Amino acid sequence: MHPMLNIAVRAARNAGDLIQRSSQNIEKLTIDQKSRNDYASEVDRAAEQEIIKVIRAAFPEHAILAEESGEHKGNEYTWIIDPLDGTTNFLHGFPQYAVSIALKNKNKLELGVIYDPTRDELFTAERGGGAMLNNRKIRVTKQSSMRGALIGTGFPFKTMENIEPYLGMFKAVCADSAGIRRAGAAALDMAYVACGRLDAYWEIGVKEWDIAAGVLLVQEAGGVATDFSFNDKYLQSGNIIVGNPKMHQLMYHAIEPHVPARLK
Repeated sequence: MHPMLNIAVRAARNAGDLIQRSSQNIEKLTIDQKSRNDYASEVDRAAEQEIIKVIRAAFPEHAILAEESGEHKGNEYTWIIDPLDGTTNFLHGFPQYAVSIALKNKNKLELGVIYDPTRDELFTAERGGGAMLNNRKIRVTKQSSMRGALIGTGFPFKTMENIEPYLGMFKAVCADSAGIRRAGAAALDMAYVACGRLDAYWEIGVKEWDIAAGVLLVQEAGGVATDFSFNDKYLQSGNIIVGNPKMHQLMYHAIEPHVPARLK
């Protein structure tokens, strides 16, 4: 395992342990509302600080982009951290949340780690090195039709601006697929595409820290990731489609008629 990946795994596991210990006392946590339907707890901040501590000890010169504390300047390497993806789930005791850590070098994703502490599932990816789940190689599905496909998504819950186009996309995908799942943690949705539990996933307006690790996982598992214009600006726009090559194409054609100009 690459030394940088070792550090990411250690940081993710440490944060996951902290999160799981805190899950026994959710009612005692201090919770802040950052914006509409967007919450953070002291656990998010503590987990993030644990991750940063581990990374800084090994690579003090690296830059960091973290959900709670923002941007920390450094060299051409940038760690992208979501300490607790699925905070709302966590605060309700709904066991679908994860730690997500990615590393970019000059805007190219080099590694990704997603750790689900409730199931002790560790998803890892290295550029050119494939994707793994608990040290076992994973691949996207071979599904080649919307019929029978299971699709992941996330609702645009923070603002109502995109609800109408989203509902158009939802109807188009729902018409032919076996089902749509909205579990509430984008990182895990993408990890599930990478390991074949979902055939594809799409969402509007997610943040870079939500999807960076998941993008590399999907790509290294043989899948495709684009924005709604079939380009690679998803980290900037937050609009993303992932799936195996055929499912990605089918998803793009299903939702494209419902994508307004502002989302392209």
